[in-house]
Amino acid sequence: MSFSAVLFDFDGVLVDTEWAIYQAWLRTFQSHGHDLPLDIYTCCIGSDFATWSPKTHLEELSGLAFDWHDLDKRRQAEIMAELENAGPMEGVINLLENLAAKNIPCAVVSSSSHSWVDGWLEKLSLTKYFRAIVCRGDAPQIKPAPDLYLEGARRLAFPPARCLVIEDSLNGVNSAIAAGMPVWAVPNRVTHGLDFSGANRIFPSLVELERGMDPTSISK
Repeated sequence: MSFSAVLFDFDGVLVDTEWAIYQAWLRTFQSHGHDLPLDIYTCCIGSDFATWSPKTHLEELSGLAFDWHDLDKRRQAEIMAELENAGPMEGVINLLENLAAKNIPCAVVSSSSHSWVDGWLEKLSLTKYFRAIVCRGDAPQIKPAPDLYLEGARRLAFPPARCLVIEDSLNGVNSAIAAGMPVWAVPNRVTHGLDFSGANRIFPSLVELERGMDPTSISK
């Protein structure tokens, strides 16, 4: 398998945001007497609440209706406090530097909003590594539909089959597959229990992924 460009998911791949988000949701569930197992919560990872909604799930479990505007505001404050000192995932900078040295174009492709993704990339000085940033609203549908990844390939001007995708979620992997792109999975502490057998390769970290990146597989 060879590739000419690399498309990175954002949450859980470039920055470990997903654990803080999950923990905030878990606290919300526990405060109302219910658990939120990872194997249930991960249904929405890489997509949105149209795929599976923790809000609907908690209301169904509890039989209650909630003031989600207030709860969302408090939960977001908790998340941002926990992520205050967050940096790039291990191996991110080295991988991006090496891809840049090889003149391999990169893009971020995320189901999250531009305000979230762009804000983090600017904060961590990662924007310079990406020729395109594709987020919710840049294509008709988000992951697991292929639209965002196809838009990423279009912006980099490469055929989908020449674009390697790096993902941490099943919704993201399925999106890349639907787009006709090779995909490597790098599970994290939120998504480690998912079945990534559909991915072309699976790595425990970006450090290991870079070590497994055969230079002969990269083509211009």
